[in-house]
Amino acid sequence: MSEQKNNTDLALIQKGADEILLLDELQQKLALCKPLRIKLGMDPTAPDLHLGHTVVLNKLRQFQMLGHKVLFLIGDFTAMIGDPTGKDVTRQPLNAEQIKINAQTYTEQVFKILDPNKTEVMFNSTWMIEMGSQGLLQLAAKATVARMLERDDFKQRYKSGTPIAIHEFLYPLVQGYDSVAMQADVELGGTDQKFNLLMGRELQKHYGQKPQSIIMMPLLEGLDGVQKMSKSLGNYIGINESPKEMFGKIMSISDNLMWRYFDLLSDKTPAEIKKLQTATADGANPRDIKFILAEELITRFHNQQAAMEAKAGFIAQFQQGAVPVDVPLLTVKLAVGENSILIANLLKSAGLVPSVTEGHRLIESGAVRIDGNRIEDKQTKINLHTTHLYQVGKRKFAKIAVLNS
Repeated sequence: MSEQKNNTDLALIQKGADEILLLDELQQKLALCKPLRIKLGMDPTAPDLHLGHTVVLNKLRQFQMLGHKVLFLIGDFTAMIGDPTGKDVTRQPLNAEQIKINAQTYTEQVFKILDPNKTEVMFNSTWMIEMGSQGLLQLAAKATVARMLERDDFKQRYKSGTPIAIHEFLYPLVQGYDSVAMQADVELGGTDQKFNLLMGRELQKHYGQKPQSIIMMPLLEGLDGVQKMSKSLGNYIGINESPKEMFGKIMSISDNLMWRYFDLLSDKTPAEIKKLQTATADGANPRDIKFILAEELITRFHNQQAAMEAKAGFIAQFQQGAVPVDVPLLTVKLAVGENSILIANLLKSAGLVPSVTEGHRLIESGAVRIDGNRIEDKQTKINLHTTHLYQVGKRKFAKIAVLNS
């Protein structure tokens, strides 16, 4: 019976994982039938978590369901170094006040996914400050420059002559030492963290511990379907966003990307997802399948009622042509002597587009409407002393009054 359970547990652990290093080793640990210490570290580099973060958090939750101990590490010390992973220049570290504010929001947000009664929140400043400068020097002696230059990002920067600050070498060492301090049996991370995760294994061996197993989760693509989800790239869905905003963003992803989101974010089994794919192939509208995904995720981060209301609002707004009731009223003032303004300049001044060039592109693609009428001529001018309802894309609405300065 225990062997069957172990196989079932392993299947759940493998779901969605990109790679499990030394799978046999993990199987041996599971066969002991005792709670394992599962580590995940996140640096509080931004105040909000997004769906990309939840890929690995969902895996932590699965470990909790299987009876294991989750150790959620907030890297308040490593955030002061700045994770160089994937960076082609030295990353600017955060100051202590920024870290404190962001760390507080992390502890609030992760419990939208994790069971607080089965989670131990830890901070790596706890042991790193106690270690002191002498201990840090001793830790640094356990790795060589040649070993650090095996990292792809360090290697590329060294070859191109791009500066690498000495403190950046400390980052993987400190992350690795976290595994020692936490006595981790398993560490989770993204595919871009492989070097750092392996450093944890090496240091655990140095300190006489059994090395941790490593599970790497894929990086979730953002709304553009190309680059990984990132707040700095603007292609993210924040778990603290309103149900309406989350629903609209989820519905905006491509039909192909939808299946990637199902695989990495949904609690549905592979068999259930396969059934939805078959239904789509047989003629079901991908929009309706996307509804299922949006409802599940919004229910998770808000509640079922909020998900139902967001869906109803979306249908009313985008399928029945209704305008949201909370359209903001904005004012754009013209310079003295001006009696009109080009529409792209107006949209830029009102903050509905990031640039005039983007405004031109959206107009030419038919994504701009005035009072419900599509505008396709980028030379269209808006007169002084007029107020109209503007729509940009599917989800941006605003009433804009054009006035004298």
